[in-house]
Amino acid sequence: MEVLERVITRNSPIEVYNCDYANGANFFMGEWKGFEACIGDMNVPHRHNGYSIDILIKGRIRQSIDFKQYEMDAPALMLMEPNQVHQHEMDPDAELINIYFTNDFLVPEMQGVVSCWRCVFSSGMIPLNEEQLEEVLSYADLIRKEYNGDKLRKEAIIRNLLNAFVIACGRISEPSGDWMNAESSQYNMARQFKMLVDQHFHEKAQVSDYAEMLYVSPGHLNDTVKALLGRNAKFIIDEKRIMEAKRLLYWGEHSVKQIAAQLNFEDDAYFNRFFKKHSGFTPASFQKSIREKYN
Repeated sequence: MEVLERVITRNSPIEVYNCDYANGANFFMGEWKGFEACIGDMNVPHRHNGYSIDILIKGRIRQSIDFKQYEMDAPALMLMEPNQVHQHEMDPDAELINIYFTNDFLVPEMQGVVSCWRCVFSSGMIPLNEEQLEEVLSYADLIRKEYNGDKLRKEAIIRNLLNAFVIACGRISEPSGDWMNAESSQYNMARQFKMLVDQHFHEKAQVSDYAEMLYVSPGHLNDTVKALLGRNAKFIIDEKRIMEAKRLLYWGEHSVKQIAAQLNFEDDAYFNRFFKKHSGFTPASFQKSIREKYN
């Protein structure tokens, strides 16, 4: 298995951390301590092409994730979706276990679950009590033994252990289990919608676009998404487009016109109106204020 490989994308100077091993499957497990020199790489703004679950065992960590600041004391779980721009700062005595995986590594039934990450986890930061810490560490220990070993079918075992681990994390985050107990047809529609938005938000901005792909009416899709996610379908689409625009404005060297074109707006004037409606700022004023704040 390969360690994390740093990749620079052509469209953005944001560093993207990638890890690949056998036959295109993607999984990485590591342990980090705040005093280690390699942690310096984590202080550089970056994003992953997969999902990340960190178990903070000891100490404190500060994170900036998509323009929000977080501070968490151990024990805790920290979870991130693909493409969230973030950076970490760990206290010297901090220790954490990192489990990273791409959607393709998961067993098929879990791919839809993590694609609707917010259905499973109400927050990216989850404090743990001692019993919960013991539970997640028990899964981590099993995964680590397989990861570091060379037994037959280790990848299949890791996939299934990861399946159980994600469900256990979801159970801790949402004890009611609403994300698993929703009527299956509704849940499947919501998660398929979320997957399609993640894939097509650059070029498809209307609820009707996704309703057509799902063979339902826009009204039915909107009602189902709102019932399960608490926000209507158009809000989900617009939120995705606005967040990507903010990332490009802060981290990239793109002009407003280029960003408008990349997100398939009719022109930069419409993009300006859209951005201001949803953020309260023009793209130019947001870029200036956010860079002054974090630089």
